[in-house]
Amino acid sequence: MATPIATRALISTPMKWALGGWSFFIAENIILSENRTTLISHFGDSTYHIAYGTLSTAAMSSVFYGYFRKVKNAPPLMWSMNAPAPLGAKVMSFVCLSVGLGMMSQIPPKVQIPLHFVGGGNADDDGSKNNNNNSGVGNDSMAAATVPVPPSDNNQENEGWKVRCPFDFTDTKDTTQNSPVHGIERITRHPGLWSFGLLGLGNGLLVASLPQRAWLAMPAMVALLGGAHTDSRFRRGMGGQLSEEYDLVTSNLPFMAMVSGAQGRVSDVMREFGDEVKPINAMAAVCVSGLWVLRKGRGIKMPLR
Repeated sequence: MATPIATRALISTPMKWALGGWSFFIAENIILSENRTTLISHFGDSTYHIAYGTLSTAAMSSVFYGYFRKVKNAPPLMWSMNAPAPLGAKVMSFVCLSVGLGMMSQIPPKVQIPLHFVGGGNADDDGSKNNNNNSGVGNDSMAAATVPVPPSDNNQENEGWKVRCPFDFTDTKDTTQNSPVHGIERITRHPGLWSFGLLGLGNGLLVASLPQRAWLAMPAMVALLGGAHTDSRFRRGMGGQLSEEYDLVTSNLPFMAMVSGAQGRVSDVMREFGDEVKPINAMAAVCVSGLWVLRKGRGIKMPLR
């Protein structure tokens, strides 16, 4: 009984619109980028980019037309529209949204608490500097240098709570580390694509409409196939480079390289990853994801007739 229902759902008009536009977008991107060199040599760079832009615009136009006119809230339904989403769907949605929005949160500057306590201790530093500066001098000078220096008025004035910018624009990648990967690059080579894909998956798990769920899941397919094709091209030196060292310790599929041991022992990798991410940004992303699931997972309040 389930097979005929599933078959009818797959061949229904809303499902065709849900999958067709995205499939066209994936196909034209892969075909044109794979044959980029040949097409440019025959038709020229300008013509190639005009064709690429035209086809991509047509594909995305069909994607959004299909969503708003054919797919949104279309049957068959997984559950009643005004009923809340199942608990399992909410949990999976929260995980997908937290990872997707968490990766996206690492792009802006690091968020920091505006109030910061500045402690004392500068006097000791000054004293040690005096000792170092007076090395090689006579015994009298050394004795004088070892006398404790009382804290200055300036040090006492500097101690206390200070207000700073809530964004740390000086936070940059640590260039002294030996590992070729850092931060969200540990999760995937394509954090932008997968942020987009996981946000779609997370939202799709909260909707009752099967065609709408399929439409929202397709950005993850774009990330999977598009990322794999980009890696393939870069390995061959087409449009970019993917070094063997970077390729070995990263993955297209999120978390694959981290848990497979490609980056080292999993516990060490997780600790380093925790030190590299922007924690307040990530926590904010998790909180927003939780609130979004609570709000959207309640179901749609249908208007009374």
